[in-house]
Amino acid sequence: MAEQETLLTANGLKKLEEELEHLKTVRRKEVAQRLKQAIEYGDISENSEYEDAKNEQAFIEGRILTLEKKLRNAKVISGNDAPNDVVSLGNRVTLKDLDEQEEFQYEIVGSLEADPAENRISNESPIGKALIGHRVGEIVTIQVPAGSLRFQILNIEKVD
Repeated sequence: MAEQETLLTANGLKKLEEELEHLKTVRRKEVAQRLKQAIEYGDISENSEYEDAKNEQAFIEGRILTLEKKLRNAKVISGNDAPNDVVSLGNRVTLKDLDEQEEFQYEIVGSLEADPAENRISNESPIGKALIGHRVGEIVTIQVPAGSLRFQILNIEKVD
């Protein structure tokens, strides 16, 4: 079975690589030290420190495997790869909500980097998916769980 491609910006790739390095070089050592200390307490069958450390170790090793897989299948996206006049991955898009008369700005990123609190939305989200392929001036109607939203695309810019 083919592994799914992970779409990342250059900044997102760097963050994942840094997290992986930190887990491998710092967190593994910290947990190994905690395990060693817990074993020194004696009977590990009823040792909560040992159990906690083992659980943390399992979590860290799982996260390392996940990150390695994501990085192995990473495809770096860039606003520079996208056309200037069409919404695509790696673009920052300025929208006007036609119902509320408010303006919003979103960066379209891969799902792994999405962070709505930072206005970084996934190309797989309802809004991201609906915007892809549209041009400045177009009005896009987007179906969301709360109903439908109408946005006019005011600007498309490349993000490095």
